[in-house]
Amino acid sequence: MADVLRRFTSGGPGRALLRRLGVQVPVALPRHEPGRPEFTGPVLLGGTGSGRLGPVLAGILQRAGVPVLRTGDPGDGSGAAALVFDATGLAGSAGLAQLYEFAHPLVRQLPLGGRVVIVGDVPGAAGSAAAAVAAQALEGFTRSLGKELGRGSTCQLLRAAPGATETLEAPLRFLLSRRSAYVSGQVVRVGPPVGAFPPPAGAPQAGRVVAVTGAARGIGAEVAGLLARDGAHLICLDLPSRREELERTAARIGGTALAVDVTGADAPEVIAAHLRERHAGVDVFVHNAGVTRDRTLARMSRAEWDTVLDVNLGAVERITAALLADGPGGPVLRDGGALVCTSSIGGIAGNRGQTNYGAAKAGLIGLVRALAPASAGRGVRVNAVAPGFIETDMTARMPLLVREAGRRMNSLGQAGLPVDVAEAVRWLADPANAGVTGQVLRVCGQSLIGA
Repeated sequence: MADVLRRFTSGGPGRALLRRLGVQVPVALPRHEPGRPEFTGPVLLGGTGSGRLGPVLAGILQRAGVPVLRTGDPGDGSGAAALVFDATGLAGSAGLAQLYEFAHPLVRQLPLGGRVVIVGDVPGAAGSAAAAVAAQALEGFTRSLGKELGRGSTCQLLRAAPGATETLEAPLRFLLSRRSAYVSGQVVRVGPPVGAFPPPAGAPQAGRVVAVTGAARGIGAEVAGLLARDGAHLICLDLPSRREELERTAARIGGTALAVDVTGADAPEVIAAHLRERHAGVDVFVHNAGVTRDRTLARMSRAEWDTVLDVNLGAVERITAALLADGPGGPVLRDGGALVCTSSIGGIAGNRGQTNYGAAKAGLIGLVRALAPASAGRGVRVNAVAPGFIETDMTARMPLLVREAGRRMNSLGQAGLPVDVAEAVRWLADPANAGVTGQVLRVCGQSLIGA
């Protein structure tokens, strides 16, 4: 559904009125388009005197073909589309002044869709109380600055664990690119590689098999399309009642359709058998299917509770168990594979009338955190995305005032699009993103509640 406020503010008078009222003026977010550069422009690279990752970050930017500016260069950072600061090695509150001195004169100069990425230590691995203070302070700085930037700009924190030097590339490139347009204020922990670690490639999913549930329409169809564009063969799963739509989606991307109700008693066995017999396994499985049955708990029927818990959580548990179970030739989910679950901001912050949905989506986060360390020995990464308010058929049916509130209650002042979630799933599924597991990436424009 069209964003009326964005249309209203596309002209000068509407924009001026909202600014006088102190209302965030939404802008058209620069998103990735095939055939166009992923990055918006030069990156200014700064850091502390004690930072250990400056050369690593410079090498990543150079390999990405991004012009690198440095503090002290002529022009002092003017023209930079992004700021990257190596804050590793900071110790104590006094050292944080270096971050202030770097960012203070530059944040107002960022163009539309600018990026700020801070790279810091993991507090628990920082080595001293003073180092832990500084490392944790970076999170408050990041989340606060993300709420100040405006004009579609974003701010993120990359926490580099010991041994993460070689795995920083995929996270840094994603967060600096137009692919992360609706991700802001997030903290991403990067660790040593889980399993084999291929170099970044133009077609990261080439020769791989990917399955996506709820793929007939909306977010699932976008996810399937992006991963197919990356070279994967897609198995698109959805309800038998959506078979015709599902088959059209699969045909459009050169994939295959499997009509199955994920809550069916035999669904785990049917899916596992199909993947094993037709494709000799699967490399990436995306749990995307979901439903809502919103009602306050006092008015909610047991059927509404059971349906939401079963589709959003129970089915994921059972299917995942079938994918990870030993069988002829090993588990269906191959070594070096990836699981991506679709959680929600509702599972983090909670929403009135969604005790069932909130419980299910929070349960998915627990599943991800439990499975990640248990699966690391086979090189399998397990992560989740947590969308905020995304423009879908479901949100289009909301009452106008509720819909408008959902759109505006984030740092970017607008709803996200299905492609924003799909880009995040694409990144988490990329085998080059070998240092990120057990995490939840919020795709919510930095929701003002719970994120």
